[in-house]
Amino acid sequence: MPRASRSRATRRVLLLALGVLILAGALALGRGASLERADCAFVNGAEPATLDPAAITAIPEGRIVRALFEGLVVRDPETLEPRPGVAESWEVSPDGLLWTFHLRQGAVWTDGERVTARDFAFSFERLLDPRTAAGYASQLFVVEGARAFATEVDERGAPRRSFDTVAIRAEDPSTLTVRLEHPFAPFLDVLACPQLAPVSERQLAAMRERFPSTWTVEWLRPEHLVTNGPFRLLERRANDRIRLGRFAGYWDAAHVAMETIDALAVEHASTALNLYLTGEVAWVDQVPADLADRLSKREDFRSAAFLGTYFYRVNVSRAPFDDPRVRRALALAIDREAIVRKVTRCGEQPLFACVPPGFGSFAGAPMRHAASFAEDVEEARKLLKECGRTLPPIAIHYNTRELNRDVAEVIADSWRRNLGVSARLENQEWRVFLDTQKKIAYDVSRSSWIADYADPFGFLEIFTSGNENNRTGWGDARYDELLRRAAAALEPERSELLREAESILMEALPILPIYAYASKNLVDPRLQGFFENALDEHPPKAWSWKQP
Repeated sequence: MPRASRSRATRRVLLLALGVLILAGALALGRGASLERADCAFVNGAEPATLDPAAITAIPEGRIVRALFEGLVVRDPETLEPRPGVAESWEVSPDGLLWTFHLRQGAVWTDGERVTARDFAFSFERLLDPRTAAGYASQLFVVEGARAFATEVDERGAPRRSFDTVAIRAEDPSTLTVRLEHPFAPFLDVLACPQLAPVSERQLAAMRERFPSTWTVEWLRPEHLVTNGPFRLLERRANDRIRLGRFAGYWDAAHVAMETIDALAVEHASTALNLYLTGEVAWVDQVPADLADRLSKREDFRSAAFLGTYFYRVNVSRAPFDDPRVRRALALAIDREAIVRKVTRCGEQPLFACVPPGFGSFAGAPMRHAASFAEDVEEARKLLKECGRTLPPIAIHYNTRELNRDVAEVIADSWRRNLGVSARLENQEWRVFLDTQKKIAYDVSRSSWIADYADPFGFLEIFTSGNENNRTGWGDARYDELLRRAAAALEPERSELLREAESILMEALPILPIYAYASKNLVDPRLQGFFENALDEHPPKAWSWKQP
């Protein structure tokens, strides 16, 4: 394109972007108009589907739950190393099986009652109970007896076994013991996940008695919710904001600087950017794709590779996606380079695996599937020809967000150009989207996985048979066995088992890897305590404003 034409095109893009920002600003003017301004605000993406620790599966929910609840351990906001939370200390037996946690005397709930070991035992039982249908129940399967308790059910879906068969014991109000089936290196990191935070057994019992038919909703309302973290829930306005207030009774309240924090439910990158540029929020983690190049040059733009993947789930129980050759053809025909170069544009990397780069020896070792899975349009066409069928139009299912739409458009175009397959875009609001995905009522569905802890096991475990986060209909006995063995293995055998498991997954391709994430944070330079890290986690407890 001639220089003059490029210049005019650039002006058109900037004018269009300005128009979008003005419109976004007009839409944002009424947000929170009747509320006093919070000490700090940030954009949290989609409206959280729930604030129940046992039920959360996504980032918007996890951020809020981490602020409201605190588990036995927490992560250092800079290094991600496990640090004391409700447990002020712990020890592990020489064989790596028996963990003993000593709870601090000063840990209390927002109703003034002490947090006890019984609260954790109750919460872990609730997470494992199959009637809870918790997506993260498998995180505790390393505990002796936990898998059988969670998976062996009667005709009503209740556990066949007593929780007494699970090796979790409240020895006294201050002491919790947990016995593992085998040593598990990332166990402390798992305990730092927000799904393993405690809930108040006393409060839930009171809510059941007071609201027999609606208690599952009522206990999460601001006027009822009892929490134990650095913040409490002050207000929740659906599709607007969640207001958090500093909890003065929190054991480490002296180190919590912010009195109030607003988490805004904003899914559109343009609106989020406008709120940041006008000073309404101190942090956004998304930027409009067409402005990414310009924004990445700003001093307040902070980007780094982190342990997350963007991929599509495939419904393997629905024809023609039940044929692995079809799934492989779709995977081979995606123009990933166009996606990271033209759409995301912030350092993301094309991905041809389940596990993203960044895991030391595991990621650095040769991948056994690398030669058989790389972009190859000719091979994709050959596979479809072998199938002897013409593919029907494919519905690309995604949650509402410009980036997801733009990625879907590139993929739809790739399949049309390379395979002659048409695709239609099907977007849904976050809650509906999650429900559709859980029911596996889609063709292919936009997905992502951000590491819950810095270990490749977490990326592979979710695709084991029966895992609540699988959501593809796929299962493989050999794959399941390799993951079970890897959970108990030591290095270097552990990495070998994980690589073999990933090879099976990449041969079957119930998922279509697309790219590895890079963070895209715009952060107010005055905000202290915000650190780039491999999980892109930024707990508000650590935040404070620089003094003038």
